Amino acid sequence: MTTRALVAGLALLVAADLGAQRRVPTEEYDDAFRKYSKRYFGVAFDWRHFKAQGMAESQLVPTAKSYVGARGIMQLMPSTFQIIQTAKPEFLSIDDPEWNIAAGIMHDRYLWTVWKGHHSDEERRRFMFASYNAGEGPILRAQGLARASQMDHRQWTSIRSVAPKVGRWRYKETLGYVDRIQDNHRKLCSMAVGRR
Repeated sequence: MTTRALVAGLALLVAADLGAQRRVPTEEYDDAFRKYSKRYFGVAFDWRHFKAQGMAESQLVPTAKSYVGARGIMQLMPSTFQIIQTAKPEFLSIDDPEWNIAAGIMHDRYLWTVWKGHHSDEERRRFMFASYNAGEGPILRAQGLARASQMDHRQWTSIRSVAPKVGRWRYKETLGYVDRIQDNHRKLCSMAVGRR
């Protein structure tokens, strides 16, 4: 084995180990997720949905930045944060993990109200998270296509079916994002059961 191949192999092992470490969610921000989930969604709403979203967005890395400029744990665009900050001037900085989480959950609350009228809270959550990722427009267009195809536009399975037909939408990213949040939530719930 050449030195170059050995170094490349070691680099892959280190990268895989770091990736595994990042996938283990920290409890560091749980208080903020609990606090703002309760504030914007009430005590009955499971705060772990938002932690699962933060895991899907940034792996809970507060300094995360995307190629399009989204920042922080909840990967908010600075323009979205500024709009939220107008209503909540106490949210001092997009780069502060607590304010980033608070603003992300507050934005989720707005999207939650957009998708009222769905069959279940589970369906409504899927639409909320999808529109957080893609914006409301592509999801509304997908609903229109579902309706035109005589499908129930309030069911996520209908949106999955028509998604490839919606122009100018990176639907695979959004569908995967919603799936990752659901998977993360299941993991968080099973971890909580394991701690008992």
